[in-house]
Amino acid sequence: MATEIKTWQIVDGKLTHVSSSLTENGRKEKDDLEQWIKSNPEILGNEIAIIGQQVYTKSGPLDFLGIDRSGNLVIIELKRDKLAREVLAQAIDYASDVATYEPNYLNEICEKFTNQKLGDYLTEKFPDTNFEEVAVNQTQRLLLVGFAIEEPLHRMIEWLSEKYSLAINAIILHYTKTKSGDELLSRTVIIPESVEREKVNNKKYVIEMSNEPGNYEESELKIQLKKYLLKNLYSSMRIRAYFLPVLLKNETVTRDKMRKEFVKMKAAADESQAGSFLSLISGQLGHQWKDYLRQVIHYEYPNNEWEKDNFSIRPEYKTLVQEVLDEISINK
Repeated sequence: MATEIKTWQIVDGKLTHVSSSLTENGRKEKDDLEQWIKSNPEILGNEIAIIGQQVYTKSGPLDFLGIDRSGNLVIIELKRDKLAREVLAQAIDYASDVATYEPNYLNEICEKFTNQKLGDYLTEKFPDTNFEEVAVNQTQRLLLVGFAIEEPLHRMIEWLSEKYSLAINAIILHYTKTKSGDELLSRTVIIPESVEREKVNNKKYVIEMSNEPGNYEESELKIQLKKYLLKNLYSSMRIRAYFLPVLLKNETVTRDKMRKEFVKMKAAADESQAGSFLSLISGQLGHQWKDYLRQVIHYEYPNNEWEKDNFSIRPEYKTLVQEVLDEISINK
């Protein structure tokens, strides 16, 4: 059934019905509603980070593009009035295009909106999630936002969620301007957030990890290292420009010392940020198929079973690593 929210203000001990809307008070979707959501995206849910606004798609501009802590992209479509059934087709159309977005393009979108690289922004928003251990954009979520909803759309959302486990929801906002001039914005959701979160978590793709080193011949090992270090990825760049050079100058480097070196080389603003970068690098070292990295880089677990520390380049590969870095420097 359609959702309707009514508000009463208590004035002199009596209930006074407050009936107001954005249009009645000169508020606009583009100028006001979007700005409110940007100022506090938590109204959309506490596990969504907005990475783009008015994002171009093949079917027109998407109001907001978000990402959740499981790496799923969130298509956010706003309507300042009632959500009609046609909005669902529009959101699905956007999602079919967004599903093709590669990490580099998502990074461009994020930098334009936040002035931060995608990996850095997500690490800041979700510090307990290692995004280089999560496959980004494996699944898309649809989030429709309006001030009322037509009964057919309400019914379709529940059916798609229950029968097909589609990650879809609608947020119904209620704008109120009190007699004293205070403006209030409240919300309700069609699918309980706990139910939606369970569906999203079931779609999370976890990358397999390992500590086993590779066993490549030196010629093949060199090819694998160069291919990885030349990738336009945050951690591969940081491993190439900072992590490996520090290791080449030292027999063993503790996690604490590496953080300080990152700050010293201006690879991070402070040790906290350096720690985040180092966690991402540690994730890269643990990816099962990146055994070529573990073949040349050794690490230990002196403090606990999940935090890598005491990094070093295996002595027999120091010359090879230096040669790879020199060749990359010449070719770049």
